[in-house]
Amino acid sequence: MSLVLRHYLAIVSWLERIAPLLPPLALRLILAWEFGESGYGKITGTNWFADLTFPFPFNLLPASVSWQIATWFELIGAAALLLGFATRFFTISLMILTVVAIGSVHWPEHWDTLGELLKGYRIVDEDGDGFGNYKLPLIYLVMFLPLLFGGAGKLSLDYLAARRFLGRQGGMISTETGA
Repeated sequence: MSLVLRHYLAIVSWLERIAPLLPPLALRLILAWEFGESGYGKITGTNWFADLTFPFPFNLLPASVSWQIATWFELIGAAALLLGFATRFFTISLMILTVVAIGSVHWPEHWDTLGELLKGYRIVDEDGDGFGNYKLPLIYLVMFLPLLFGGAGKLSLDYLAARRFLGRQGGMISTETGA
């Protein structure tokens, strides 16, 4: 075996050993920061939900209740992600919150063609043209997928709880990547 191939295989082996540790932790940390920052902005700011139209069934709740739900799910969910606690529950919760945010805040006000819809695939609606800005929340949804399907990873309370209470080396369901 050539020297280059041996080094390549050694690097791949090392990456596979840290895969259950670092990638889920990195995702949890960045998502915790983003949602924690958003929740903090809500808890210290004023309620601007009254001006929004929420998709069904969220439109059945008063804006003040929606504001409180969003605020506390963002803050508690951020803390839970940070610790890797109930990660799948908070991942699903924050994904639902994100989909509602896309539908009520970030989705285009109007669009007739796919080209117009794609104009909203941007971070900020600088032009104020009504085509939305759903790129960042869509990125968050994609970032949540590994946590939803693979769990919090081995550097998490979920993993420790699974080992202690379920007697598993891996996670609650997946024995390779952690809870």
